[in-house]
Amino acid sequence: MRNNSLGRARLAGVVALGTLLLASCASAPVQEMSNARQAIRAAQDAGAANKAPATLTEAQGALNRAEGLLHKKFYRAARHSAEEAHTKALAALEQTRGTQREEKK
Repeated sequence: MRNNSLGRARLAGVVALGTLLLASCASAPVQEMSNARQAIRAAQDAGAANKAPATLTEAQGALNRAEGLLHKKFYRAARHSAEEAHTKALAALEQTRGTQREEKK
């Protein structure tokens, strides 16, 4: 009898852990979206629209895709696109800063 109770407790633990893992994967990528928006804003403020327009446009496109996916509740894909937008925005910011350093020489 004790063995059966132990088995049920383990099963309950596995189910609870699985539920937690699924919930963490299925949650909206709020932080990732915020990070992407802030990085794009920083790149724009630094002048990326003039100095790294292609990369900034790619970042904005990735963010737009992420927003569309978020509205459809495709959270994993939205997270991936938001992370891509963040990475592209940081690249645009670096390109802009690199161009500004070159101009100062």
